[in-house]
Amino acid sequence: QVQLVESGGGLVQPGGSLRLTCTPSGFTLGYFAMSWFRQAPGKEREEVSCIMTTDGTTNYADSVKGRFAISRDNAKNTMYLQMNGLKPEDTAVYYCATKARPYCTGGDREVSRWGQGTQVTVSS
Repeated sequence: QVQLVESGGGLVQPGGSLRLTCTPSGFTLGYFAMSWFRQAPGKEREEVSCIMTTDGTTNYADSVKGRFAISRDNAKNTMYLQMNGLKPEDTAVYYCATKARPYCTGGDREVSRWGQGTQVTVSS
């Protein structure tokens, strides 16, 4: 079965850290750009970060710049999102996604496959 599987979510206090992991099942990440999205209750889905296949270029939403870091390990066929300095407003369901092309363009319009999501809750 072809799918993306996220893990690493949970409950953390403000200022804490979490690392999310995205592992594909049934296919190889290599060719596609990869993104992390999030959606909080009552809010629109937001693209948090993206990493390109061609040269490893990364993009971040302004809301997470300097706190989050996206990476991928092609040898392990895995993508990560290291989240530091977490804030209550980071609370959301986080989704990993593959893009249809090697480039970080088009937001969710360019997503070809979604994971099932993992809950991140930042609260004291």
